[in-house]
Amino acid sequence: MARNRVILFGYCMKNGEITTEPKEVYAVEEIFREYLNGSSFLQIAKLMESEKIRYSEDSDRWNKNMVKRIIENEKYLGTDKYPQIIDEDIFKRANEKRVQKATTLNLVCDDLQGIRKVTYCLECGEKLFRKTNGKGREYWNCGNPDCFKYEYRLTDQMIIGAVLTVLNTAIANPSLLEYGGEISVYSPTVDVIRQQNEINRMTDSAQIDFDRVKAEIFRLAELKYDCCTYNDSPQKTAEIKALLENHEQLNTLDIGLFKSCVNRILISHFCTIEVELINGTRIQNISERNENCVNRIECNDNSCESSDGNKP
Repeated sequence: MARNRVILFGYCMKNGEITTEPKEVYAVEEIFREYLNGSSFLQIAKLMESEKIRYSEDSDRWNKNMVKRIIENEKYLGTDKYPQIIDEDIFKRANEKRVQKATTLNLVCDDLQGIRKVTYCLECGEKLFRKTNGKGREYWNCGNPDCFKYEYRLTDQMIIGAVLTVLNTAIANPSLLEYGGEISVYSPTVDVIRQQNEINRMTDSAQIDFDRVKAEIFRLAELKYDCCTYNDSPQKTAEIKALLENHEQLNTLDIGLFKSCVNRILISHFCTIEVELINGTRIQNISERNENCVNRIECNDNSCESSDGNKP
């Protein structure tokens, strides 16, 4: 088993004092240089292994966490015990890049979390899951074992791009947001009519049982209430219009706007990405409007043709 280092990489002990170790100093400088030139932690780790740089006495294995710890360790700037190896400006620029990159990754993850919570299979209604394949490329698929898997590689960018297209189309064409129907509808059932007739018969009787009639009237009220439906789509439509009114076209996903406007994302096995807004209106990649107030638009930027050859 490999032993952990006691002295920080880049240094060694001589005559009871910590001093620099030339080969390791070169490696530390190369790590900072490669990182500032755009290499990832993992790429740098593989470079260290390819150059046979030993991280410890009995191991030349590297991983991205080792590289990260070196990049963020302030001891390389010099302390009472450790001589300086890295220039202050280089250390500052490398760590500003590290923090910025970490923040960007977290933002992307937050956005994807919001999208994943509302993304479903159009065929079976099951939520989609997101994974990465052996090459580290992400793909989405249906979580229902009884449903067919997608035959194409569904990517983050395809979903985000479809959402952007839908929101931008709605910004440019507010009329697509209209959702018909009355706010409140009362449709009496056979049971309601039968109950009403029964009450009429009881009240027409020569001897009225008032307690029973009262109970039946309350029962009728319950039945009528169950027949009433409330449609808040007009209010929801007004909310979306207010949010999108005079809004600039989106170049990147605004997760706050997304959460305020989008109820669900439905994705078919034929690569149709359909966005359902909070008012019930659905917009997808085929131009059409049907009597159920489902709006469909052409989604030019996210066709599946470009991904057919990229299956996970």
